[in-house]
Amino acid sequence: MKKSLLVALILAAAVAGVAGAQAPLRPFDSDADPKPEGRIDELVFDRLKQLGIPPARLCSDEVFLRRAYLDVIGTLPTADEARQFLQDADPDKRAKLIDRLLERDEFADYWAMKWCDSLRVKSEFPINLWPNAVQAYHRWIRTCVRDNVPYDRFVREMLVASGSNFRKPQVNFYRATESRESRAIAQAVALSFMGVRADKWPPERLSGMAAFFSLIAYKPTAEWKEEIVLWDYDKAATEAAAKTLQTAAFPDGTPAKLPPGQDPREAFADWLIAPDNPWFARNIVNRVWFWLLGRGIIHEPDDIRPDNPPSNPELLAYLERELIASRYDLKHICRQILNSTTYQLSHIPRSDDPQAEANFAHYLIRPVEAEVLIDALCQITGTTEKYTSVIPEPYTFIPQEQRSIALADASITSAFLEKFGRSPRDTGLQSERNTLPTATQRLHLLNSSHILRKIEYGPKIRPLLRSTDRRSLREIAEELYLIVLSRYPLEEDLEIVDPPRGSDRRRVYPQDLAWALLNSAEFLHRH
Repeated sequence: MKKSLLVALILAAAVAGVAGAQAPLRPFDSDADPKPEGRIDELVFDRLKQLGIPPARLCSDEVFLRRAYLDVIGTLPTADEARQFLQDADPDKRAKLIDRLLERDEFADYWAMKWCDSLRVKSEFPINLWPNAVQAYHRWIRTCVRDNVPYDRFVREMLVASGSNFRKPQVNFYRATESRESRAIAQAVALSFMGVRADKWPPERLSGMAAFFSLIAYKPTAEWKEEIVLWDYDKAATEAAAKTLQTAAFPDGTPAKLPPGQDPREAFADWLIAPDNPWFARNIVNRVWFWLLGRGIIHEPDDIRPDNPPSNPELLAYLERELIASRYDLKHICRQILNSTTYQLSHIPRSDDPQAEANFAHYLIRPVEAEVLIDALCQITGTTEKYTSVIPEPYTFIPQEQRSIALADASITSAFLEKFGRSPRDTGLQSERNTLPTATQRLHLLNSSHILRKIEYGPKIRPLLRSTDRRSLREIAEELYLIVLSRYPLEEDLEIVDPPRGSDRRRVYPQDLAWALLNSAEFLHRH
């Protein structure tokens, strides 16, 4: 196949127009002009009107299908799913697809992965949760996502938890920090649940918050790597502890009045999840918006501070109110965003104004995550990846059929995941996940034996590439486009693959076509 590299590169360039304004509007845009469908759109479009920025056109059904699958479940649609959706004439098919995706098992896998990035779920250095705790913690997080546990309850259970890190998984929040010193715990709480980088606070403000977590104790048991996490009642009775607790103050500057004998973490949790808290709801709706649209209303999503204002304050305030009114139902927020015209805009801008991106005038193109990419390659070809590790102890073996988005432990990785920017989960910062494309990534996709073996020997794609049932090259191309890009090929695509008679261009072999599609910008990006 490598002798056909030039052909594959030429074809890849031909189908890579997703990121360029010179690409034909089809199949990326629809004919429909964008119209507000709800309060989100009214607020976004009003802001764009004030700035004189026209919103992009609506995205096509082909683009919406692939976008929704990747953003909601981190998984490509199959060819049959794509065909069924594209042939469906129901005007409400987008909303119905959203509802179906939010109930799929992959939604729990994919959004648990996002939470595990933020909550630092990792066995090895510098977090050192160890394998049993990682499995218990990940299982609890995934169950909460699957069951749509109210967000305030989800957070409160972590903040007030006590018990064995194997049997009370929520306590692992207090173990998944780089340090067990109270100031480090306070910084982790602020980053995870307030979107604030508290290491930038004045020392007295951080100390006031740290006092709530100053009496957390960690006690080993006879079981390997098990720890009991609890509020240290014995230490709380000391004079030194009493003086520390007297300094406790909430991040808004309000001194805490802690009754004797009460776990101060409960007082902090009650303050944090109160409906009038200025950080709690704001942080999570901004983060969900970032996860779905690629940019926060406050950006970066974990850097909320007075001198980093939201691009659309009214939009952020509306989402906060919606979350509180829905009793902290995160699926409700996801559903509102996904059904909005704003989310369903094309990625092709209609303005070169630098403020267009920050005000969501078009969908933001961005590379798919490492886990999503390798899962897509495996799904397309019918292959698997091998994840084993001699560390952490004991030896860890992952079933080959398990998908990468369902990996619990950031310490279990692969050369591919490392190369394509998987989060190491050391700090919980969003910036740990590196989505910037590199030359090494391009070379791996274009010229590695890893990708070559998947295409040549993958049991799912091999029969198509070596078809003996006399299917025409155009029919094979149509199936490959549905499998890889979730759309039918355009006529100009087919003419590149199978030039008309009399043309001086050569026909493209199915293997080269598959290779080119897998290297196209349209495949490698969400758009």
